[in-house]
Formats: sequence, C-alpha cells, structure tokens
Amino acid sequence: MPLSGLEYQQTPFDLYRDLRGKHGSVAPVLLDGGVPAWLVLGYSEVSYVTAHDELFARDSRRWNQWDNIPADWPLMPFVGYQPSVLFTEGAEHRRRAGVITEALESVDQFELGRECAYIADQLIAAFAGRGNAELMSVYTHPLAMRAAVHMVGMPPGAADTEALVEDLRMSLDAAEGDDPVAAYVRVGERVHHLVKERRQNPGADVTSRMLEHPAGLSDEEIVQDLISVIAAAQQPTANWICNTLRLLLTDERFALNVSGGRLSVSQALNEVLWLDTPTQNFIGRWAVRDTQLGGRRIRAGDCLVLGLAAANADPQIWPGAQVGSENSAHLSFSNGEHRCPYPAPLLADVIARTAVETLLERLPDLVLSVDPAELTWRPSIWMRGLTALPVQFTPVAQ
Repeated sequence: MPLSGLEYQQTPFDLYRDLRGKHGSVAPVLLDGGVPAWLVLGYSEVSYVTAHDELFARDSRRWNQWDNIPADWPLMPFVGYQPSVLFTEGAEHRRRAGVITEALESVDQFELGRECAYIADQLIAAFAGRGNAELMSVYTHPLAMRAAVHMVGMPPGAADTEALVEDLRMSLDAAEGDDPVAAYVRVGERVHHLVKERRQNPGADVTSRMLEHPAGLSDEEIVQDLISVIAAAQQPTANWICNTLRLLLTDERFALNVSGGRLSVSQALNEVLWLDTPTQNFIGRWAVRDTQLGGRRIRAGDCLVLGLAAANADPQIWPGAQVGSENSAHLSFSNGEHRCPYPAPLLADVIARTAVETLLERLPDLVLSVDPAELTWRPSIWMRGLTALPVQFTPVAQ
C-alpha cells in the first residue's frame, strides 16, 4: 500500500484499519517513488521499537535503499543523515539530548505562559473587530511561531524569522510545487546566523544556554539541534492548537462548558493527542540486524516508519473504540531514548493551552462559520492539520 496519494489523506485511520486488517501490526508499505518500508501500526510494537535502540537505530546511513534514492527525493529532509541529535546514538545522543534538555529546563514556564498570552492578545486584537477570522493563518500558526522564536532568541516579526517558518513548513510538509530540500538548506543558513549572533551577544534564551553548556557543542552541532527544537515547537504545536479548537467547536461533549472551561480544554488537548495527533507518522528507525517484529521478518537496513497515530488508535488498547481523554499514555511524543526530550512536551502544552484558553476567554461566543463536514485536512500522511479553520463571533472593539 502506498503511503502517498489522495485516497486516505482525509481519513488516515481508514488506511491504518485496512492495513492492520490485511497485514497485522507491521505492514509493508511504499514511500514516495515506490521505496519499500515497514509501517509499525501496533501500540506495543511501536513501544518495542522505540525502546530497543540496539535493534532499531536512528542513524539513517544504515538504510539498504540508498542506491534507489534520488537526491531530490521529497522525504530527504526526514531521512538524509545530518549531524543532529535526531540521528545520533548511544553516548553521543545522550550528550546532545542532555544539552537540549537542560536548555529547555531553564525556560520559565510561567514566563512562557505570560508571553504566549501577550502574543495571543496581540493576534486576537488584529481580527477581533471583524467578527470573523481564519484561525490557522491569523492565530494558531503565528502564535506557535512567535513562541518558538521567543524561546530560541530569534527576533519576532523579522523577515528572516518569517522566512524560516515558511521554509520549515515546506521541508516538513511540502505542498505541490515546493522544494523541501532547498527549503531545508535555507533553514540551516538562517539558524547558523542566529547561533553566530548569539555566540557574540548571548541572552536569556535556549540558543545561548546551549552555547554556554559545558558539553562544548560546536556551532554546527547546535545549528542542527536547534533546527530540531524549532521545527518541533512550531508546526506540530500549531496543529495541536488548531485540532483542539476544531474538537471544542464541533463536539457536543464540550459545547456546554467550553468558554473558559479549564477542565474541558485540558481534556480536549489530551484527546487530540490520541485521535488527531499532529505528527501522524515518523520516519523512522533502521534495523541494525535481521530480526522479527509483529510476525514479520525485518532485514538489516530496512526502514521502519513509526505509526504514532495508528498505535494510539490500536484496538488492542481501546477494545471499545472509546479513547479516555484522561489517559496520557499516548505515543504522540514517541517513546524511549529518542522521544521528545523533557520538558519539551510540557512547554508545548503551555503554548497550546494558553492559546486555546485565551482565545475562548476573549471571544466567548466563537463558533465555526462553516459546517463541520466542510473542514478539510492538509494532504499529508505525515502531519495532521486542517487546511483552514474559519470562525465567526461577535465583533469586539480593541
């Protein structure tokens, strides 16, 4: 089954169900260009792969398909080896991830929440008087972007900052006509400039803390790792915000107590991570040696795609097909040594929760301006986000 094309892009869970029914918890799939890989669908199988780096490692240079991969392959930004924390292993990964973790731990969550509320107020003020808005473009993506660049010390609103965000989108979720490889190169150039500037003029930001860390990472190592941090903080968080707003505005379970309802917002945020997680699939892991997984023979060098969304919906863990919104054992931040580093999920939660609660407090009668059935998802098997979220509300003078 190809993991591309239009057939399942709006309803990927149909794809996961069909693959699971035909192949079980580990399915043979074709990536762009007919490149073979394994899609790991089962919750226990994804957990096993991510917990056993000695069998399923992150260094993509192990891949047995490199002779068949063109330089302009659309998924190259995901799999092309880079000297970043994403592809390191063992002691080197622990060293690099430790620097990121300590830099993120220094982020004051209360200060970040205040900054996000300030950003949210600014963005809302720009459209509150109109009585309608398309929230993806004027709120969720700009807010996540400004929060991300605030943490790493990039100047908000600068042309280079805006261009960086667009190139990150292109490299992670390319639309037709985009050049994701060229976009990724430009991302590296802009972040390299940030690192150079922060080495000369350090500040109270993640970049400066990484530069000052006693592990002594090189500028190139920090550039690569910052790209990972910014990418993870921006688009996935924006889609988490938007997917949560969609749930709150379309599900009658939340309708009666949504405005300013801290508990219902908390439940919605968590439920989205189970049912509409922003990162649907992650590529990937590469088999270190011949092994078995889910009844399949995996050969050394085979690529495994982590089906995070499929694993979250595994009927083995939800036999009644009812996801419990109070349960936080989802795999949306992955698992094991290469999971999203602590405390990044907590910081993402601060950004997303503040964005949702501030919007609902400022515009308490917010409703969709289209029928819920008219909402469409981005055409991507990798990311889960709407193409647009149009809303209307009583205009508010600012």
